[in-house]
This record gives sequence, structure tokens and C-alpha cells, in this order.
Amino acid sequence: MALRADWLPALTAFESAARHQNFAHAAEELHLTASAVSHHVRKLEARLGVALFQRHARGVALTAEGRQLADAAGIALADVEGVLRHLRSARDGQRVRITTLHSLTYTWLMPRLPQFAAAHPDIALSVDTEIALTRFDDGGPDLGIRHGPGHWPGLSAHYLMDDSLFPVASPRYPDLARIAGARDIAAQTLIADHSHQGWHDWFRAAGVHGAKLEERYVFRDSTDALNAAAHGLGIALARARIATPYLADGRLRRLPGPALPARWHYYIVHPAHRRLRPAARVFVDWLLALPKD
Repeated sequence: MALRADWLPALTAFESAARHQNFAHAAEELHLTASAVSHHVRKLEARLGVALFQRHARGVALTAEGRQLADAAGIALADVEGVLRHLRSARDGQRVRITTLHSLTYTWLMPRLPQFAAAHPDIALSVDTEIALTRFDDGGPDLGIRHGPGHWPGLSAHYLMDDSLFPVASPRYPDLARIAGARDIAAQTLIADHSHQGWHDWFRAAGVHGAKLEERYVFRDSTDALNAAAHGLGIALARARIATPYLADGRLRRLPGPALPARWHYYIVHPAHRRLRPAARVFVDWLLALPKD
């Protein structure tokens, strides 16, 4: 007798019922009703022409024929599950899980990812842009890109690139024509974010002292601050890596004043206690080889 595809639901229901010796428990495992499991089993018994279970008031028990089929079905389904698990593992082995900053992903990483996709079409990426520092537990991300001092407990860190800060505003900003130098910026509407360096650091570097600064608008994320500036809300202190696409397409214009070297840099990080998987290693090498101009 040939095994047809429409036998598989009945065999699956039977195998679960035989393993649990209980239709209700099988139904819970398979997300079915107990009557649906019973129907599948009776359909299988009718096709085979044998009783697979003895039914009694306290429940069910396998017949000799039922035990024979249960053993074979259990082995077969376990073999299939093993192959499926192997295939999923092989697929996941080609997926790199990355945690990074939303601002850097949106403005620097995303425009470059098509290059990686073209060079490595077999590697899939999962990108998490949570602001909070992600834990690199087992089952967590393979690697991350962080902005910081370059040393974190339990992580290996590889220098990726530096950064600098300078003021930017929309070409439509109302007082743009009046800004000739850094001191003129101090009298304008200032936009800030939660970066570790801010307007006070920049004005100090620009030689502006004693000015009363008012950060009218403060955003948690750097891209939100740049978007606010692009809409003419005020003047933002931009990180060069993040501001590049805004400057390139004309949404923002760099204002007079120095570029303040960032105190912190960008690093690729991954757990020090485990070796990077091959696909993750490929992605790290690709990042490190990117032009940083």
C-alpha cells in the first residue's frame, strides 16, 4: 500500500496519541480538539482495517498492531524532525545577527548593505537597532557596532572609524543669512541629542566663551535631531558619519565653525569567549575593509 500525502495528518495525530496514550493531550500538543484527533485515528484504522487502540472508560491503550505502527511512526517522524533541524541550523548558520545604533544604521550602514548583498548573496542579515546595550547571550546577536571608548567587559572590540561634530541647518532656516561665525550660532535655536559631546564642547572648541546657550529641542536619537534641523526647527550639532546623506542631498547645510573630533569612536564588538561563526567573520571583514571617507 503506497503512503499518500493525505495520510500524514492522520499519522501525525496517531503518533502523538500513541506517545501520550491520551487523545486530549495529543490534541493540546497539535493544537486540535480531542474529537479531531479521534477522527484522524478512526480514519487511519478504517483505511488499514485494524484497530490501533483499545478504548475503555479510563482512556485508550495501544493494540499490538497499534504498537507496531507507533514504533515505526515515531522513528520516521523523529528522522524527519532531525533533518528539518539540520536544515534550519544550516540556514541559520548563514544568518548574521547584528545589534547597532539606529542613527548609524539609517545613515551609514544601510546605504552600503547592497554592496554586501551583491558580494555575499548567500548570507542573510538580522539587524536590531535597540538603543539599550544588548546582551550577547547564547542565542543573541553575533556582533554589534558600538559608539564608545573601545573597551567593554567580556567583549572583543575592533576599531571601525572615527567621527567629528559640526553645526548644520536647513537651507530654509530663517536666520541662515545672519550666521557668519560660531558666535552667531550661539544666539540661534539649538537642537541637541543625548550624545556624550554636545554644544558646550563645540563652542569651547570654537573659542566662544560666556554665551548663554539654550538647547530648545532635545532628542534621544541623533537622526531625530537631524530630521528636526532638516525641517527648519533649529540648528543641530551633527556627527559627520550620520550627517553625510543629509548634506549630500541638500536637506542640511554645514555652518561656519570647526569640526570637533569626537571623543569616542565606532567599534565592532563580539563576545570574547566564543569564536565568530564564518558568516559573521565575513561580515566583520567586509565592514573593516569599507572605505571610511
